[in-house]
Amino acid sequence: MRAFDFAVARTVPEALARGGAGTAYLAGGTTLVDLMKLEVLTPRHVVDINHLPLRGVHADRDGLHVGALERMSDVADHPLVAHPYPVISQALRASASPQLRNMASIGGNLLQRTRCGYYRDTATACNRRTPGSGCAAIGGENRGHAILGTSDACVAAHPSDLAVALVALDASVLLTGRAGTRELRLADLYRLPGETPHLEHDLRPGELIARVTVPPLDWARRSAYLKVRDRTSYEFALASAAVAVSLRGGLVRDVRVAVGGVGTRPWRLPAVEEALRGRAPRPEVVEAAAERAVAGARPLAHNAFKLTLLRRTITRALLSLTE
Repeated sequence: MRAFDFAVARTVPEALARGGAGTAYLAGGTTLVDLMKLEVLTPRHVVDINHLPLRGVHADRDGLHVGALERMSDVADHPLVAHPYPVISQALRASASPQLRNMASIGGNLLQRTRCGYYRDTATACNRRTPGSGCAAIGGENRGHAILGTSDACVAAHPSDLAVALVALDASVLLTGRAGTRELRLADLYRLPGETPHLEHDLRPGELIARVTVPPLDWARRSAYLKVRDRTSYEFALASAAVAVSLRGGLVRDVRVAVGGVGTRPWRLPAVEEALRGRAPRPEVVEAAAERAVAGARPLAHNAFKLTLLRRTITRALLSLTE
C-alpha cells in the first residue's frame, strides 16, 4: 500500500473542501481498503466521512429515504424497508457476508468497483484501471463477466445487488458537492463502458452520495430479489433478478424487472415489463416475456450459459410472486 494522508471530516462542508482529484472518501472501507492494498487505487488523501450526518431511514409522501452512511445490515432489517420493500431487504441480505454488511455503507455499496480479476491484478491489462491498456478479460477467463452493455474496451459486470433492486424501483440519489446538491436517477448515475470504462459513473470530483430515495410504490410489497451464484454465501451473482408485480383481476397491472450479474451496470428490462402488462402471469407468458431479456446480448467464450440462466432467473423470480 502506498503512503497517503488521512483526515477525519466532521461536517459535510469540511468533507467537500477536502475532496477532489487524488482524494478518496472512506466509509465502511470494504472495497477501498482492499484496492489500496493491491495498489489498484492509490489515493494521495483519504478522508473518513463516518461522522457526517448522512444517516437515517424515514418515509413520507415522496417515498422512502435512506441516508448514504446507513449500514447495509441496519437497512435490511429496518421495518420501513423489510415489509414495504422486500426486494431491497432481500438484495441487501444476499450481499457479501454478515460481517461486511455490518460495516459497509449504502453509498459505498452503490459505488463499489467491479470484481473483475483482471481489474484487481496490476500485472494484467485493464482499461478501467489503466485507460488504453486493453481488456484481458475479453480473451481470458470471463465466466463471470457481463453479456449486456459491454464494449470492445470492457466486459466487467457491475457487482452491486442493492443497485439492481433500487434501479428496478426507479430510485434516485441526492448528490452533494461544492456547487450544491442535485438529484439523479440511480439508473443514470452509472455509465456504459463504451471507449471510456474508467469513467464508471457521473459523480463529479469531490461529490458525495448523501441520500437514496425510493418513490412511493404501494405494490412493492409484492417484490423479490433472486440471486443465482456458485455458492450461497459471500459470492457475487452470475445472474440476479429484482422484480415487483401489481396484480388486478388476475392480470399484471404493472411490473418492474431489473437484473444483475449480467450487465456492465444494473440493467432494467422495459421490454420484459411491457410483455407482461395486461396479461395473466401464466408460466408460458412469463417465459416468453423473459426471452426478451437477452436481446442485444454479447456472450463471451465462457459465459454464454448466462443467456439461459438469465431467462430462467427472471422467470423463477416472477412466478414466485404470481403463482
